[in-house]
Amino acid sequence: MGVARYAIVALVAALVTLAVTPLARLAGARWGIVSRPGGRHVHTGVIPRIGGVAMFAGFGAAVVTEYLGERLWGWAPVLTRLGRPVVGVLIGITTVFLVGVLDDVIDLKPGQKLLGQIAAAGIVIAFGVKISLISNPFGGGIILLGVLAYPITLFWIVGFANVINLIDGLDGLAAGVTAIASLSFLVLSVQSNVLVAAALAAALLGACLGFLRYNFNPASIFMGDSGALFLGFTLACISLLGVIKSVAAITLVVPLLIIGVPIFDTLSAIIRRSTHGQPIQMADKGHIHHRLLGRGFNQRQTVLIIYVWSIALAFGGYATRWAPPILRVVTLVALASLSGIMAHWLGLFEAAHHDDE
Repeated sequence: MGVARYAIVALVAALVTLAVTPLARLAGARWGIVSRPGGRHVHTGVIPRIGGVAMFAGFGAAVVTEYLGERLWGWAPVLTRLGRPVVGVLIGITTVFLVGVLDDVIDLKPGQKLLGQIAAAGIVIAFGVKISLISNPFGGGIILLGVLAYPITLFWIVGFANVINLIDGLDGLAAGVTAIASLSFLVLSVQSNVLVAAALAAALLGACLGFLRYNFNPASIFMGDSGALFLGFTLACISLLGVIKSVAAITLVVPLLIIGVPIFDTLSAIIRRSTHGQPIQMADKGHIHHRLLGRGFNQRQTVLIIYVWSIALAFGGYATRWAPPILRVVTLVALASLSGIMAHWLGLFEAAHHDDE
């Protein structure tokens, strides 16, 4: 029943997202919640950008399905057994989703959006979900974080939310990368018997797959901040509930590898802007997808290249989960080398043009 259970949860999320996305697209067009061409945007035409509402609806329906399965259909208790932490995670996810909706509708200032993310993460932490220890990824020794657990967990959650938001620049990119990460978390969580993380990962996977039907190039709808913040925030919570709590020897390495491409993109942007005397928060056309487009690849080819890169890093994360320490070192060096070669080829650290969004 294990595999079937997660397949049902993912299928419900996908079907509900498929059904709701056209409604969200219609509402976005009617109410003027749209993305216009120009600046950093590479699309042409006016595209509704409130697809996050559909993904959130699909995710919510899948969570309800999981709950009903536990209550009525004899599924092993997961959401109902863990209780308080799950409630905190779901409230936090809902809060950051609403922050994203507000930003899509009225265009919040960056500080306001960040405060909303911090508040949502604070809810999750207040319900007892946090990184309480850090262990050596190469074996030996555990450090209890004590009071530092709170700011570290806050940074972890908000960071995840923003790296997905930053990579949301091409049709199908953020949804596809999140789907790959969700599948990776699902597999690792099932093998580690952390079933609450597996259930949420299955729900997120289904929502992403359902949305890709309309969001892959040529996209007829974008996810907006309501989608990107929701995806990143939910991935962060899944990692806290699942991988971090179950893989003691590599607590921080595995989730970071699984979403390695958007993290690498974000870090390279910070380094690039800092070394060229540009404000870190200033948007530019130096992201990975912009560089690939500049190399002559079209949107679909660019997205598929990043998918393959993400899959390679996810396999690396899986390898570090099971491999002995020496093979972990080899794997990490190989992945770092691959990323370094890509960075040099794409010129990620070279100055880029700046455009207003």
